Amino acid sequence: MLSIGAWQPLNHNNYDNAMNKFENLILPGNSVVLRRFERDDITSSYLSWLNDPVVTRFSNQRYLEHTQNSAHLYLDSFHNSSNVFLSIRTKNDGVMIGTITAYIATPHNTADMGILLGNKNYWGLGLGQQAWNTLGNWLIESVGIRKITGGTVSKNLAMIKIMENFGMFHEATRSKQQIFDGIAHDVQYYSKFNRKVNDLIKE
Repeated sequence: MLSIGAWQPLNHNNYDNAMNKFENLILPGNSVVLRRFERDDITSSYLSWLNDPVVTRFSNQRYLEHTQNSAHLYLDSFHNSSNVFLSIRTKNDGVMIGTITAYIATPHNTADMGILLGNKNYWGLGLGQQAWNTLGNWLIESVGIRKITGGTVSKNLAMIKIMENFGMFHEATRSKQQIFDGIAHDVQYYSKFNRKVNDLIKE
């Protein structure tokens, strides 16, 4: 059982203020910029990423057929919610190369992050790491998120590296949880605490 001292659940006013500012704010990394995903971002290129079995090979999205309609419905699911859906763009020319999300549980002050780097021409350049760090740091420093989580199949070594490089630690394993190419693989879960907030909570 948690003993709550000075800590309180995520303040909705603080969150709303941060998100309102974020609507007109760009979050830059060294070579990427994050901004809110808009309807105009649902292009043929974007849909091709979602339907590319190589891009989605470690995601359950590979089992779905993605269309203009399904993409609009997904975008609409973020409206009037605490969750965040952003495009990842190159800083020098503004080309959209992927997307990144954060599903925020305001009562618990946690955020579960996910990323899709769809444009394969930009793989291996560290841009996914920059995007992850940029959003993660904003969630901790500007929104005041207490804990960031993420997960991936054990075979996805690139994603595990991104989480570890961000300072996330291995929290749990679900053994033989997902099947790829006829083989059952573990799913690894990682997390990072905001010490400034979490130190106020005692177990």
